[in-house]
Amino acid sequence: MQEVISIDLGSNSFRVLKYDFSNHEILDDFHEVVGMADGLIKSGFISNEAQNRVIAAIKKASKLLDFEPKNAVCVTTAAMRIASNNQEVLKKFKEETGAIFKIIDGDEEARLTLLAIKYALKREKIKSEKFIVLDIGGGSTEIIIHNKDEFFAKSFPFGIVTLTQKHNDIIKVQEELHALKKEIKTYLAHLNMDLSQYTFVATAGTPTTVAAVKLGLDAYAYDKNRINGTKVFMSDLQDVLELFQKKPIEELTQLVGKGRVEFIEVGILIYKTIFEVLNKNESIVFDDGLREGVAINHFLR
Repeated sequence: MQEVISIDLGSNSFRVLKYDFSNHEILDDFHEVVGMADGLIKSGFISNEAQNRVIAAIKKASKLLDFEPKNAVCVTTAAMRIASNNQEVLKKFKEETGAIFKIIDGDEEARLTLLAIKYALKREKIKSEKFIVLDIGGGSTEIIIHNKDEFFAKSFPFGIVTLTQKHNDIIKVQEELHALKKEIKTYLAHLNMDLSQYTFVATAGTPTTVAAVKLGLDAYAYDKNRINGTKVFMSDLQDVLELFQKKPIEELTQLVGKGRVEFIEVGILIYKTIFEVLNKNESIVFDDGLREGVAINHFLR
């Protein structure tokens, strides 16, 4: 057995994977909302409260999955990239838990996510040489275009947490996304590719949440095996959005889990924006993402 523990510390979520590369099998996993980017947009740094939540999550995961954090392959992304105290925070994580995190840039994040999706498509027996991957994160959003043996990737500096914290009005979020839509279209246009023949694949918390709600799964019954390969249509986004606007906060928390409710509406608006930019009506959703890519990349190297 070729086993590895990979950790993805994002702007809002902390995700751990125990992976057996010899069989391409997920042995166990762990996920917790840690809200690392809470207050980051205004303060510019990772708060002590957020640091303590991450440390507690690392210790909890190491007990549940039975691993030594010092032996895990750990990466962290957008929030840590922009935090002014990132080196201080990473030093504290190492001293308190043994985990050594590497800050990866948007290009590397996109490459590793693409690697995970390629293996996921193969696992689910979905044949596609041409596909587009959307990864909606807490602090950044990646768009990756894969065409046979080459790919093009772009990391955009906005995500569900940063946009939510930046604006206290959903109308302002929509206005910024309208402006960002032009920027994304400009990037795609310069590639000079006919994307109409490309399969649209979406990963990360917002797409998987929409897929789960569509399948009738709440946070406690969430099953990534059922999520993987689920088709989410443009109309599904509106259905889930309306559901979230009608239900009380208690029911929504039970539906999607603590620490996610306040970001769902913005996440769906980002998802909808990319649907519109790509002129697509459906996407295939996967739970697979950065942590899977980190594990696979570790063994390939």
